[in-house]
Order: sequence, then C-alpha cells, then structure tokens
Amino acid sequence: MSRTLAQRLRALDETVELSRGRSSDDVVTRASAVLKRAGERWTFTGDHTVVALAGATGSGKSTSFNAISGTEFASTGVRRPTTSTAMAVAWGAELPGDLLDWLDVPRRHLVPARRSAFANLVLLDLPDHDSTETAHRMTVDRLVPLVDMLIWVVDPQKYADAALHERYLRPLAQYAEVMIVVLNQADRLRPDELADAMADLRRLLDDEGLAAARLMAMSALEGTGVPELRQVLARAVADKAVVSARIAADVTVAADELAWELGSTPAPVLDRKQRDPLVKALADASGVGLAVDSVRDAWKLRGGLATGWPFVKWVARFKPDPLRALRLDQSDRQLAPTAISRTSLPSASPVQRARLDRGLRELVDQASAGLPRGWAAAVSMAARSHEALLMDRLDTAIAGADLELDRGTGWWSIIRVLQWVLMVAVVAGGLWALLWAFAPALGLVDLPTVYWWGWPAQFVLLAGGVVGGLALAGLSRLAVSIGARAKANRAERILYRTIAAVTETELLEPVSEELDRHRRAVAAVRNAR
Repeated sequence: MSRTLAQRLRALDETVELSRGRSSDDVVTRASAVLKRAGERWTFTGDHTVVALAGATGSGKSTSFNAISGTEFASTGVRRPTTSTAMAVAWGAELPGDLLDWLDVPRRHLVPARRSAFANLVLLDLPDHDSTETAHRMTVDRLVPLVDMLIWVVDPQKYADAALHERYLRPLAQYAEVMIVVLNQADRLRPDELADAMADLRRLLDDEGLAAARLMAMSALEGTGVPELRQVLARAVADKAVVSARIAADVTVAADELAWELGSTPAPVLDRKQRDPLVKALADASGVGLAVDSVRDAWKLRGGLATGWPFVKWVARFKPDPLRALRLDQSDRQLAPTAISRTSLPSASPVQRARLDRGLRELVDQASAGLPRGWAAAVSMAARSHEALLMDRLDTAIAGADLELDRGTGWWSIIRVLQWVLMVAVVAGGLWALLWAFAPALGLVDLPTVYWWGWPAQFVLLAGGVVGGLALAGLSRLAVSIGARAKANRAERILYRTIAAVTETELLEPVSEELDRHRRAVAAVRNAR
C-alpha cells in the first residue's frame, strides 16, 4: 500500500469516527465497510490481484473466461450450472486459500505457474447478473465491491441493456480506472458494424462517467482480441497497482458521500454577540437582580450599624440582613463552607424560563446555521446537554462568588471609634448636668463652674456630643449610600462574570466542541478525497 493511500485511509477513518451519530448511518456504515474491506484485503494475500468477469446471459462470459484463462473450467452454453456460486482460477505455486475464503468462493482451481505472466492472478467467473435466480444476482452484488478489477463482457445485441448500465456501470463510475468493458462476439459483425457498435458503446460509457474505462472488442470463440486482453491483465498483475487503485476508488466514493453529508458551508464561529444575550437571560433567571439589590441593602444596613449614632442604631439590629437571608454572606461561608453551597434565591419564573429557552434556541440557530440536519441536531443536543442541571450550577456558582463585601470597610472602624467618643461626651455631659441640677438637694453648694468657649462645659459636652454624633451619622449614611451603589455595581459585574463562566462551560464549550468536530471532519474528509 502506498503512503498516500495509507494517509487517505487514516483520514477516512478519522472522518468516520467524527461523523458517527451526525451524518447518515448508511453513509457512515458504508465508509466503515470500506475501511474494514481495505484492511482485510491487504491482510489476505496482498500480492494477489483479483479480477472478475461479469456479464449477462448469452454474452459469452464463460467462453471468454476459458479463452482468457486457457482452461475449460467454466461451463458454457447448455452445460452452464445453475449454482449461485462463483468460480476461481488462480495461477501460482498454491491457492490463496485465505483470500478465497474471504471472497467466499468455494469452487477453486489452481494453474501451477512460477514464471507465468499470470502468476498471482485470481480470475473469477461470476454468475449472470441478469439471471432470474435471485441468488445469482446476490452473488454478483456481493463480489463486485470486493474484487480488484472488473471485466464486463457484453454482446452486440444487449450492450446497451438498461439493467447493466443502471444497476452496475453507472453506479461504478468512480471505479472506471479498474474496469474493462469487452464487446464479445465481434466475429458476428461486419467491420463497419463493429466500428459503429464500439463508437456507440464508447459514447454510452462516456455519458455515464466511465470515460476512464478501457473498451475492447473480442471474439472468444475465434480468439480475436484475447491476446490483447491477456496482455492488459498481465500488466495489471505485474505493476500491482490495481489493488491500490480499487481501494483508492473505494475511499473516494466513501469520502465523497461523507463530504456531501458534511455540507459545503463552513461551521459558524461563536462570538461575544451570541453569548451576551444568553448570559443576560441566565442572569435574570438565576436571580442576579435580587442578589444585586440585596448587596446594596446589606451594605447600607451594615454600614449604618457600624457608623450610625449609637443611641439609635440598635433599632437596625432588628432588621434582617438581606445577604444572610439569601445565604450569600461570605463570612458565613468561611464559618460553614457547606452551609451556602446553595442560595435561597427564588426559582426562575415561567417568563424568565421562557426567555432563557428563547436564548438557547437563538444560540442553536446561530451555531447551526448552514450545517446539515444531523450536525445541526448534534449542536442542539450539545447546547442542551447540561440544561437539566444548569440552574443548579448557576445557583452554586452564585453562592460561591466573592462579592467583596469585606473590602472598603476600614473607615467604618474610625467612624465607630469617633461615635463612641462622642457618645461618652454625651453621657459625661448629661451626668454632669444632672449633678449640677441636683447639687443643692445633695448639699453640694460649692461646686465650681467650668466654662468652655463661654459655655458651661457640661452643656458643651452634651450638645457637642449629640450634634457631632448626629452630623457624623448623617455624613456616614451618605457615604454608605454612595458606597452601596458602588458595591452593588461591583457585585453585578462579578455575578455577570460568574454567570458568563458557567455559560461558557455548560453551554458554549459543548457547542464549540461540536463545531470544532465538524471543522475537523471537513479537514479529514478533504484529506481522504
């Protein structure tokens, strides 16, 4: 086997494997049979060349077989057997039993020959292809794909027979290089009639794509043309190219069929424009909007608790934390990793699921545009391969996303310290004021009066602590609100990236792999052809 043919067979094998479940089962099966047949043919006595004589009833095929082989093994005329089995004559030191077993030809004859031009030739006499016996036609149909070279014997009366041309010659156009058409019984025609018949037959063959097929005239009874045909066979045996040519033709036929199944349109390439609408639909269905709102509200709540006026902020402690309610709190994850493997985000509504389904359909439509039906179905199946678990994986991804709520809170501690200092000032000023108010009742008449900036110190402490605490709380609240919006925006971007990563893994990668599979199949079938 030549290196080029071996490479083509490997390319065909790759195409078959890539096309399984996507291209037509019949086409893939036929291509697999070609690979199997090629491997077996080279295993079973690769040095031999198998040539089969086929023809219609009355064409003189068996007489031609005897004339070519120089034997009387083939029964002719009324002595022709009705058996459906073919007969083989082999030249050489021994019969190629394994090859004939593979061909399933039980009737075998050996012509001892060491230096004959026919050494290593196996000549088959096939049953009549137009026989009324179904078994005869089945034998012909079984052996035609297996032999290395075909010789079709036709007669002047039926060389244009539709059964021959439509059932065998036209479908075998790819094998024209390893095919010979012999017009037998040439002795029955005048020279001008023979020339006309040969010209007409040549035209028929050319019209059917068999321009490369050799056309010869012969009279098996008189021996005219027999030496020329024997020389053709001898050359075919000598150069040992017929086997490779037949297998190459098989590969071409199989590759052409697979190429047709793959289509002529290149596989689409997925881009960002196709991903973004799907990510948006998934984000909407998985509750990203609610999660973002919860981040904003939670930041406000936590910021208020950290920076608010201590005398009133305790009321906020009775409010539930939105992130903890949705099981999205990162500090909880650190304490109990398994506790937030799932969130408490609500399930997608029917409207959200409908939008998601529409997004998937649009992805499939765009990714399968121009692909044959089988490949388009494979793309659709790839896009929906993880659909049943998609929402669970999105939820798990959201639960594990770091929303960065532990960052940007350093100034809260400073405000908290200041608020406690101001609270101490309020308490100190208040107690001092009470002490002055009840001093006479307590007999404390000589208490000194302390003034700050012209005001009693206790009043300064009390008023300054209240006003300072409220002002600081107000400014902090404004800062917390601004930070809440920034955190919400940041969380939205993080969650969208998380959703995009899940989309890539669960939806786009399977689709991209299927499209890449198609591209590899196209490249492989190009090499096979």
